[in-house]
Amino acid sequence: MTNDKGQNMKQLTITFLTFCIAAFSGIKAASAASFSVIADGLYNAGGLSFSPDGNLYVTEAGIGGSGGCVPPASGQGDSLCYGTSGAVSKIENGKTKRILTGLPSIALPDGTGAGGPRDIQFDPKGKPYVLIGYGANPTFRDRNLGYTDLGKIIAPNFKTNSWTSVADLANYELANNPDGGDVGSNPLGFVIDGNKLVVADAGANDLLSVNTSGSNLQALTTFPEDILTNPIFPPSDTPSNEPAQVPSQGEAVRSQFATQPVPSSVAKGPDGAYYISQFTGFPFPEGGAKIYRVGADGKSSVFADGFTQLTDLQFDPAGNLYALQYANQSAWKGDFDGSVIKIAPDGTRTTLLSGNGLESPSALTIGADGAVYVTNRGDRPGFGQVLKIENTKSIPEPDSALGVLAIAALGIGWLHKKKELPNLP
Repeated sequence: MTNDKGQNMKQLTITFLTFCIAAFSGIKAASAASFSVIADGLYNAGGLSFSPDGNLYVTEAGIGGSGGCVPPASGQGDSLCYGTSGAVSKIENGKTKRILTGLPSIALPDGTGAGGPRDIQFDPKGKPYVLIGYGANPTFRDRNLGYTDLGKIIAPNFKTNSWTSVADLANYELANNPDGGDVGSNPLGFVIDGNKLVVADAGANDLLSVNTSGSNLQALTTFPEDILTNPIFPPSDTPSNEPAQVPSQGEAVRSQFATQPVPSSVAKGPDGAYYISQFTGFPFPEGGAKIYRVGADGKSSVFADGFTQLTDLQFDPAGNLYALQYANQSAWKGDFDGSVIKIAPDGTRTTLLSGNGLESPSALTIGADGAVYVTNRGDRPGFGQVLKIENTKSIPEPDSALGVLAIAALGIGWLHKKKELPNLP
């Protein structure tokens, strides 16, 4: 990028992973899965996880507040303002109760575009960790907002409604900027791997690791820019809070365009590698999202492709990988239907649910009952839901194994070592 507008469009994706725009997947539903709503009325619902005692917890990024403000990553549009409206809620016996409140949150004036609690995971002993997103340049965080836990991992105590800071991911980006690009941090998803917390930072475009003690914070790998050929942009008259999204009237559209990778979540595979979902950056190409695999050597490779704006990944005990698409076509087209897609160990790809009430989903997890639990309407404060998707047996789609490296082909032999599978949340 050589001009300011191009730079702004590149920076946009630092804040974009509040899930406001999406793109088309091209994958058709191939099963008759059904779902029920088990929680409603959530504010910018994010990650969800089962504790070892079987209870389900979900994060709410909140709606910001009337405190200090920071500029959005693009430098244009409304500011993101601070409050303590973030929360963690517990879903038990059909009831939803906030058990951790007062968590940091920043959001646009209407409560959308929120950065705040984005994911929750439990270690095998039941100790919780919560990932707090941010979505802006870390330079402005402490300067404009004072001391907050935005852009950090925290360890909460639900009994006392308190928490301690474990690691400052946003400050790591400010100090190190591993990918050498624009400085920005928006950690969105993480996984617990032994005594390590492994985090996907969508703004920094990297995968981080830190010990549960808070020591040895480091970047495991970074992800490369994508070079789009003849990209499709929104029409010049498309309304947007971030004007840099939309080319000006008469502006020449480049035949090639560099866009950020925007890793959105991470799961540990049965083969011991990390699998990372890609949301993609502006202009959010349809079918342009990938699933990356990062091995023990820290090198990333494309495991599967052909998706659109992925927000989360989860493995089940049988080794199936579930991928969550935020929407099945660009949001400026006005349709927010999303999809849950299952990738079998042999690479066969099926769609469990597409649309039919699944709208702008942000995260998923697999229950001990085999059902898929999804945070729905994750971009709509006050309207967020948790869905329980059942009847997940599905019919493979024709040629659905194309565009994926089968896990079984990795030569690990893990299907015969089920006792070594990681504990799922």
